Amino acid sequence: MTETVSIPAPGHSPDPVPEPPSLPDPSAADGPAEAFDLLYERHVTPLLRQAFLLTGDWRTAERSVRHAFRLAWERWPEVAVDRDPAGWVRAAAHEYALAPWHRFLPRRTPRGGAQDVRDSTRDVRDNALDGVRAVVQDAQDAVQEEDRELLEALLELPPSYRRTLLLHDGLGLELPETAAECEASTAATAGRLMHAREALAQYVPELSRVAPGPRREMIRSLLEGLAAARPVPGMPPARAVREGSEYLARCRTGAALALTGLVAAATVLTAVTGPEGYTPRQEAPAVSVHTPDRGAAEDPGADGRTGG
Repeated sequence: MTETVSIPAPGHSPDPVPEPPSLPDPSAADGPAEAFDLLYERHVTPLLRQAFLLTGDWRTAERSVRHAFRLAWERWPEVAVDRDPAGWVRAAAHEYALAPWHRFLPRRTPRGGAQDVRDSTRDVRDNALDGVRAVVQDAQDAVQEEDRELLEALLELPPSYRRTLLLHDGLGLELPETAAECEASTAATAGRLMHAREALAQYVPELSRVAPGPRREMIRSLLEGLAAARPVPGMPPARAVREGSEYLARCRTGAALALTGLVAAATVLTAVTGPEGYTPRQEAPAVSVHTPDRGAAEDPGADGRTGG
C-alpha cells in the first residue's frame, strides 16, 4: 500500500490530500514502457510525501523518488514480475532516503531566515534527547507552524524507528509485512514501533490517552496532515525518468568498458616494456686454494736434485 488516505489530523485543518488519479492497472498495460509509466503516475506523489516524512527535506525526497524509479526501470524485468511492484519501488525510495551519506551533501541556506530545525530543537529542549538529529531545510515553509514540533519529534527518532512507524501506522502495513520490508525480525519491529509511539506521545499527549487501535489511526492522520501541509513539488514525466535511467546505464557501461580497456592496455604495456623474465643469479664456483705441504717442499727430490 503506497497511497495515503485523506483523514484530517486532529486539531488541524490541512487541505485534503488529493487522491491519485484513476489510472488503469499497470498489469494491463501494453508493453513495458506503458506499464512503467502507469506505475510512476499512480505512485510518485505518495512516495514523495513518504520520503519527506522520512527526511524532512523535499529535495532529498525528490532525489530518493527519482532514484527509485530509475532503478526500477533499469531492473524492469525483475520489477515487472514482482508480486508488489509498488512495494519494490517504495523500498528502494525509503532506503535511499535514509542513507546516512545524505548528511554530507551540500545544502542551500533556508529562505526567509528560516532556522535550522536542529538548532531550534537544541534551544527548545536543551539537548535533552540524544542521537542523530536530521537537518530540515525550509521547515517554516514546508509545514504549518503547529506541525513543526511534531516534525522535530519524528526526525529525532532513529531512521529504523521512523521507517517502521511510517510503514505500520502511516501506510497500514501489518507487523510481519513491516518487518519484512525493514529486513528485521517481528519482535524487533514491534519494539521499534512501541518506542516510536512513546516518543511521539511526549509531543502529542493525546496519543497516550487512547487505545492502540485509535492511536494508530491518529498517528496516520497526523502524518498525513504533516505531509499535506505543503504542495508536493513537481516531478519530471515518466518518459524523462525512463530516458534518464537509460542514459545513466549507458554511462556506467561506457565507464566500465573504458576502465577494462585501460587495465588491458596497462597489462600489455607492462608485458612489452618489462623484464623478459626473472633469471636467478648464478653463484660463482668456489675456488679452492691449494697450499703445498711444507715437508714436500723441502724434499730434495722435489726440485730434481739427487743426493750423493
